[in-house]
Amino acid sequence: MKGKLIGLGIGPGDPELLTLKALRIVKETEVIAVPGKVAENTVAYKIVSQAYPELKDKTLLPIEFLMTKDPVLLDESHNKGAKQIMEYLDRGQDVAFLTLGDSTLYATYMYVHHIVAAAGYTTEIVSGITSFCAVAARLNMSLVEQSEELHVIPASYQIFDALKLRGTKVLMKAASKMPEVKAALREIDADVVMIENCGMPDEKIFRGVEEIPDNAGYYSLIIVKEKKA
Repeated sequence: MKGKLIGLGIGPGDPELLTLKALRIVKETEVIAVPGKVAENTVAYKIVSQAYPELKDKTLLPIEFLMTKDPVLLDESHNKGAKQIMEYLDRGQDVAFLTLGDSTLYATYMYVHHIVAAAGYTTEIVSGITSFCAVAARLNMSLVEQSEELHVIPASYQIFDALKLRGTKVLMKAASKMPEVKAALREIDADVVMIENCGMPDEKIFRGVEEIPDNAGYYSLIIVKEKKA
């Protein structure tokens, strides 16, 4: 019998936000896949190992993804990762793939998930706490109230039109285009706050566009809220 692939959301960074279900699955699964070149150096490994030090004794499977928008290179990277996972599934071993936040939200893991599922293997997704919910809680604020709308936007792509939408805007993956993102934010009248590495030891909070550094880290998330009348 072939093994099952489990996409395991582990939350945004604080090990105490790891769900009981995620922790149980990590304990029960022998093969733990993580996104990165060296398993022990990945953010995912460091988060879970704080809650479960015995993670080091598991079979660790690092899956290296390329940081590129080239579709050919991306396909090659995703197929290579899926092949690595399927080798363990063919041995009858389940594989739990650790993904930051929730596996269904802009997670590179999902590309591998689709390939493995299309190949006929059993797959499962276990949800985790999303980064923007954790950020709002950390800032002691609501994301939306009453009839307000919530828009989750990949900020490394075109955002000028998206920022015109009503309600609260969550800008994800903004780090690679931060100067352009800041320029767009200066054009609107809104309250802006960014957290870098939410829930991690090196967490930083920036209030207002001008506080946000141009060289913000990869795990940076911006919340844009309409000003109250």
